[in-house]
Amino acid sequence: MRLALGILLLISLDGVAAQAPLRFVISDSWTMPMVQLERGQPTQGILYDMMVSLATRVGVPAEFHVLPRGRVQNAMEQGEVDVRCYAAQSWLPKPSGDYLWSIPLFTQPDVLITRHAPPTTVKPADIPQQSIGTVLGYSYPTLQPLFDSGQLHRDDARNQEQVLEKLLAGRNRYAVSNQWSLDRFNQRLLPEQQLQGVAVLQEHRIGCYVRNDPQVPVQRILSTLVQMKMSGEIDEIVRLYIGGEP
Repeated sequence: MRLALGILLLISLDGVAAQAPLRFVISDSWTMPMVQLERGQPTQGILYDMMVSLATRVGVPAEFHVLPRGRVQNAMEQGEVDVRCYAAQSWLPKPSGDYLWSIPLFTQPDVLITRHAPPTTVKPADIPQQSIGTVLGYSYPTLQPLFDSGQLHRDDARNQEQVLEKLLAGRNRYAVSNQWSLDRFNQRLLPEQQLQGVAVLQEHRIGCYVRNDPQVPVQRILSTLVQMKMSGEIDEIVRLYIGGEP
């Protein structure tokens, strides 16, 4: 009887382990169209929809950990979370065998924007000394030499939407935005009010990376992301929130 109970317990524990949630990390500085946060938890957005679909396809529940941007990488290193999406390999301090990367899922440009676009492209090096709108904690390699020299000064906001709101209100003449946030923000404005891109600063090949841990179904996650990208599902999610081609 004890042996039978022991076997049943092992089977039960194995079933629980099989259903262990896939723990996604989300930066609390994300805004729509990436993620909508309500009471500290995501409810919609491109990345939310993609993560929920990924977990469903893998066959496990999705669990979301919303953290300050500065804590995201540390949470991955400490094993508090399993998957980080919307990241580029160049953003990590150094390559590591502790993680395995997905294929690139998006190409996301950082764009220099203004309220009234001039007739020609703006070269950042030609901008006279002033502050430009940036997101706290984000790095902008193309602009960093101009920040270092004092020609340009960062005017940090907590998230991308606040940067766009400040530009629209005339707090700055220029700001930096990712293309998704700019497109989403402009949807609510009349054509003559819309913010305009005047230069592409850099383009990021964005994907997900997974903790290389035997308890995480790493290969199933990575192969599922390939399927989602190749089938067009991920691009369709992007179109749902911003329209047009991703």
